[in-house]
Amino acid sequence: NSLLPQGIRTVSLELPKSRYLLSRAVKGIGTYGNCVGVPTVGGETFFHTAYDGNCLVNAFALGLVDHDKVFYGNASGVGNSVLYVGSLTGRDGIHGATMASEEFNEDSEEKRPTVQVGDPFQEKLLIEACLEAMQTGASVGIQDMGAAGLTSSAFEMAERSKTGVRLDLDKVPMREEGMNPYELMLSESQERMLLVVESGREDEVRKVVERWELSAVKIGEVVEGTDVELYWHGELVSSMPVEVVTSSVPVYHWPESVPANFEARQEDQSERIAEPEDVGETLLKLLESPNLASRFPLYSQYDSTVRTNTVVHPGSDSGVIRIKGRHKGVAIALDCNSRYCAIDPRLGAAHSVAEGVRNLAAVGARPIGLSNCLNYGSPEKPEGMWQIAEGIRGISEAARAFEAPVVSGNVSLYNETRGSAILPTPTIATVGLVKDASKCVAKNFRDAGDKIFFVGRTNEREVGGSEYAAWIAGLETGMLPVLDYDAERKAAEQVVTLIENGLLKSAHDVSQGGFGVAFAECCLGDYKSIGASVELKDSFERADLWLFAESGSRYIISCSAENEERVRSELEKSELHIAAEGEVGGELISVNGVVELLLSQAERLWKNGLKVYFDQV
Repeated sequence: NSLLPQGIRTVSLELPKSRYLLSRAVKGIGTYGNCVGVPTVGGETFFHTAYDGNCLVNAFALGLVDHDKVFYGNASGVGNSVLYVGSLTGRDGIHGATMASEEFNEDSEEKRPTVQVGDPFQEKLLIEACLEAMQTGASVGIQDMGAAGLTSSAFEMAERSKTGVRLDLDKVPMREEGMNPYELMLSESQERMLLVVESGREDEVRKVVERWELSAVKIGEVVEGTDVELYWHGELVSSMPVEVVTSSVPVYHWPESVPANFEARQEDQSERIAEPEDVGETLLKLLESPNLASRFPLYSQYDSTVRTNTVVHPGSDSGVIRIKGRHKGVAIALDCNSRYCAIDPRLGAAHSVAEGVRNLAAVGARPIGLSNCLNYGSPEKPEGMWQIAEGIRGISEAARAFEAPVVSGNVSLYNETRGSAILPTPTIATVGLVKDASKCVAKNFRDAGDKIFFVGRTNEREVGGSEYAAWIAGLETGMLPVLDYDAERKAAEQVVTLIENGLLKSAHDVSQGGFGVAFAECCLGDYKSIGASVELKDSFERADLWLFAESGSRYIISCSAENEERVRSELEKSELHIAAEGEVGGELISVNGVVELLLSQAERLWKNGLKVYFDQV
């Protein structure tokens, strides 16, 4: 009944190449983010053999903008100048976008030159130069040269304004000799922007840019009509209607096919999981598994404090950034349960959105918007197209349920190596608003004597797709947890309200690993750990299934002893089920008679679970 790579071997870090890629990806993110001065405040990491030939690195950036000063990628105003700002253009990145739309095979190493070479110091200068140039009032539109480089920025800016653009490609600043128009239009060299500036005000922008040790070169202008005209040393080498590249491109309707084993892989698998003799020992094994162990070895390489706005740092459910001069803050969470999505792409994607909402609620934020990166296999294969379409439907359904608009996103398709696709991976970035950033809480228990409440109901059978089933029993099929939007909204709102009222000292949602892992995570910290004990109020048939089921809309919260009765009263009024309660303190992680672990032992395994793989690189 195996439908996916099985068991402990589903984690790919046993391969030296996987460990190398992990360490280099972390170093790349850390180096660039640290140098450019952007705090890295959160993330999501998941390991599986399905990514052995095709690792994924998704990045999400959030910025602050005055809503009345938003600039768009427009190329309006006939006669206005088109300025090239930033780094010189090279051959790196040519065909980068098309490479991303191909499967990997034996020849993939030959495509290495299509990868762009980034320079974070140049990026920082470019950011500051562009922001200052916008303040002059001379800029009409601006767009970065991303996928397909100058082609995408020029055509898309013209399309939005219903204008034409003339480019003199021999004027494009180059860092390599002998480049031709084809290479210049498709290069994806980093740290470059295209600005449209009011005619006669070019020098204003040029002076600003030069102050940041960059150059602003006029390479064209906005013209009448709706064509993009390319010139090379005065000779017209291409004239093409804008819509040919933008609005008139083919729209594909690939056929969808539901896999023959779709129903079979959703059958209840709980009875196939052997009941462990020692549930505590099982919890220890989960805590040191790569998908549940401490991420400190990763985010300790990132700067989360730069700009001094970070309120909740990496390691909790969401990162929180304060808005200086105001009480408000924003929370950011990244989530994706790829194993869920492999079993049921639609429900799995919706669960990923719901987990993002829970992660926001756990710090005191309500969702205001979503972004995503949809990572899938080939859409030309009917089952692959079905996964993609179902994932989008699931995100749409959940976004509506939580009233959180999807405001941006991108796709990464054809993630296949020698015909084997990655797991469906719709990475969800959820952004929330915090009314008062000073009242935000993190996931860790704080002080001895604080009171603990575990709220929400557990369904022992909801272990399908769980870390427990995969890591301990080698099963990656089964009935996924029910997604009850009413229950999710109700629980999230109650937790946020308690935080806003200053009644909580910690909050943590229950997701991968179930209550057992979430409870241990509340005790374990990067710098300080503290024991705790709880007594279960629910009855259960099997302690392991109760502890490790991943049912939704559940939280572990703590409060001071003086606020205990008020918190209890609020929970009872909202009719949130209290499944367990207890107290912070001691040297044990204890669940009344079911689990009793030494805090020091759990801490050592949890902290070393991922670190050991970095040590082996």
